[in-house]
Amino acid sequence: MIFNGHSDILSDINLRRLKGEKDVFRKYHYKNFLKSGVKAAIWVIWTDPEHLNDPKERTEQIIQSMSEEFAEASDILNIVKEYSDFDRGLKENKINILIGMEGLSHIENNIDLLKSYYNDIGLRHASLTWNERNILASGVDDAINGVTYLGQKAIEKIEELGILLDVSHLNEKSFWDVVNIASGPIIASHSNSKKFANVKRNLDDSQLLAVAKSGGLIGINACSTFVNDDKHKQGIDDLIDQISYIKKIIGIEHIGFGFDFCDFLPASYVGLPDPRTNSITVKALSSEADILNLINRMKERGYTQKEVDLISYKNYDNLLKKIMK
Repeated sequence: MIFNGHSDILSDINLRRLKGEKDVFRKYHYKNFLKSGVKAAIWVIWTDPEHLNDPKERTEQIIQSMSEEFAEASDILNIVKEYSDFDRGLKENKINILIGMEGLSHIENNIDLLKSYYNDIGLRHASLTWNERNILASGVDDAINGVTYLGQKAIEKIEELGILLDVSHLNEKSFWDVVNIASGPIIASHSNSKKFANVKRNLDDSQLLAVAKSGGLIGINACSTFVNDDKHKQGIDDLIDQISYIKKIIGIEHIGFGFDFCDFLPASYVGLPDPRTNSITVKALSSEADILNLINRMKERGYTQKEVDLISYKNYDNLLKKIMK
């Protein structure tokens, strides 16, 4: 069983539905999930770079597309609003989805919208920003500013509701502000260690330790530039090196998957693929269908079944038991 802590599939669903397509997940993604046993994932509502100037409109658009898609695919998709929904979804052999928001710029100063989203669409995951600076906090595109007063209120509301609080896109100042403000677990849903790849969205050892101390998780990111600065060291073994290093620093009970697959997104959103692999993720790990390539190699390199299970789903399962109301 696999839990993927970060997916942008809702963006693909929205783009295709805007062109008149229906039942998008079943047509383009379902087989990939079945192939590797992906039974749960966080799907985020994300304002892409082309729509950052009007995040409200894009968010409403994605919510509409999402609602229509879930209605059409209710036989294979299960929205998780409380922990018991997982058990029900697994018994019904459905894919269990936690709805997230990757950035909250669209709520502006209306913190109460978080409760509305919690009740109306089942919001159970949130990050204060994407890469941008907004009224709540600053992402990695702004190296100076941190969490604002409104951002603090948003964090308090997120924790009060039992929503997963994600720090993957925050700049360093905002990251440490969140650590100081939050009273419960935080996650970095799709970030790796800076030990091998010194990109802005990866974390140094002190940040890894802070996430672990909170009781949270690091979600391993499959994007090649997040794996290693050396372009010749961006394969599955190099991704496992990331896992092994993070395991050494914070322990295996604080590691999950947050693959951030982008095989279905336009280049205007994520950049051009690596011509060697035709992908922006590591070779042989470009979609959910390839996850077993990673799992099998982890076992070959000495990871036990218990360790694989912890990273694959049990660590997220244990965390959600603590957080979800």
